[in-house]
Amino acid sequence: MTGATGRVVAGRYALSTVIGQGGMGQVWTAYDQRLDRRVAVKLLRPDKVAGQEADELRRRFARECRVTAQVDHPGLVTVHDAGSEGEELFLVMQYVDGADLSDHLAEHQPYPWQWAVAVAAQLCAVLSAVHAVPIIHRDLKPRNVMVKQDGTLTVLDLGVASVMDNDTTRLTHTGSPIGSPAYMAPEQAMGGAVGPYTDLYALGVLLHELLSGDVPFAGSTALGVLHRHLYEPPPAVRRVRPEVPEALETLVLRLLAKDPQHRPASAQEVYEHLAPLLPPRSTPTGAPLDPTRPFLRPHAPWPDRARVPAPRPAAAPPAAGDGKPDVARAVDDVKRLLGEGLITQAVDILGAILPVAAEQHGERSPVVRTLRKQYAATLMDDGQYRRALPELRRLADERAAEAGHADPQALRHRYDAAQCLEQLGEPAAALAEYRTLLPYYENRYVAGDPDLAHDVRRRIGHLLLALGDRAAAHETLARLLHDVELLHGPGHPLASEVRRTLQWLGQVR
Repeated sequence: MTGATGRVVAGRYALSTVIGQGGMGQVWTAYDQRLDRRVAVKLLRPDKVAGQEADELRRRFARECRVTAQVDHPGLVTVHDAGSEGEELFLVMQYVDGADLSDHLAEHQPYPWQWAVAVAAQLCAVLSAVHAVPIIHRDLKPRNVMVKQDGTLTVLDLGVASVMDNDTTRLTHTGSPIGSPAYMAPEQAMGGAVGPYTDLYALGVLLHELLSGDVPFAGSTALGVLHRHLYEPPPAVRRVRPEVPEALETLVLRLLAKDPQHRPASAQEVYEHLAPLLPPRSTPTGAPLDPTRPFLRPHAPWPDRARVPAPRPAAAPPAAGDGKPDVARAVDDVKRLLGEGLITQAVDILGAILPVAAEQHGERSPVVRTLRKQYAATLMDDGQYRRALPELRRLADERAAEAGHADPQALRHRYDAAQCLEQLGEPAAALAEYRTLLPYYENRYVAGDPDLAHDVRRRIGHLLLALGDRAAAHETLARLLHDVELLHGPGHPLASEVRRTLQWLGQVR
């Protein structure tokens, strides 16, 4: 399996960075070159797992991917494409911005029991939809659950585990069982029939881990763990976390029953037991990755408008022959990508190479300054105005400190920042920025640019209109029309546009 970036799968998906790896393959961040969007690509090598059964696994993989793609639920990762290339199978999925549940647990020890309930309730909703198909996940575990920025969960690897899990009792040549022993139900470990009850057992293990900080059955070998699943009772959660409600501990123990018939009948039933423990509707803190948020304000907009999105995983910058990141090659790659219209991919390469360039050349070097300008401009082209805004403000401040506030470059950065504020729906802030800029553009002895001054005045008029001050908007635009006609004549496009706005204002005043 290739480990080098630069590979394009199926002539379309450019691999970028490995974000997950296991015995069966790798998961990469990638770019769909046709639609210029981030995706996740899973590459599988069935011959490394199943030997002579590779062809059969390919057929099952294709079938399972088709079935999986038909399941429609917001808690499931969207499947975009699937197929094979050479010895590998590939699955192209939605790129999920968040943290996997295992990392989320590690960063929030002890995990609030209310969060655990919210996680389990969301997983019940997903499992209920999946089991209705019917599909059994077979490998539900924290690494296969993503917590998104808005607190909602996305379940990964649906269907893939069932393809690779034809005989869970057989060990591979590496000595590890196919699947995840820590979350494996007794009937699954024994090679018996699996069903919705199998996923509910895994949900019980996951819930026990969130509440206690550890899985109920651990061991130094896979067979040892499976033996404990089969014969040992799970430890009580309340011995470690006495604040956990007794009803929640009872539910966990029912989910971990050895006999499937002693577990809850369905994910729906589990949800009904969890519902009274969910937090009531209230105002969330606004912090990201809070799994209770979907219950505090169901279907509420997220993220909040003023919140700066969390940085996405950076693309791997191209490397030179010595393995070190190659800034010059990255710049060439960015130029090529922009020429091909692949703006999203160019944004991520610029974001990845900037800290490398700063380390190699210095934060204030011309190379870094040029890259930062390109980064801000490309973010704007990609519609990522909230990310572009702080970059533009930093560029403006640094340039103004060196060359003065009237410097044309500093003014241009501030103008672009004001445009970002407009696009972000913050008219008052954008209006204040444009009003501060206008005197510089009107001063012929500093940066005099009548056309740019006219554009700023037009924007001020439209922002006044957006803020409901029609009288001020009318006065601003009327004076602008007079000056444009004086300079360019009544047939100028800007004059025609302003005239139409004034006519509309005259009708509604």
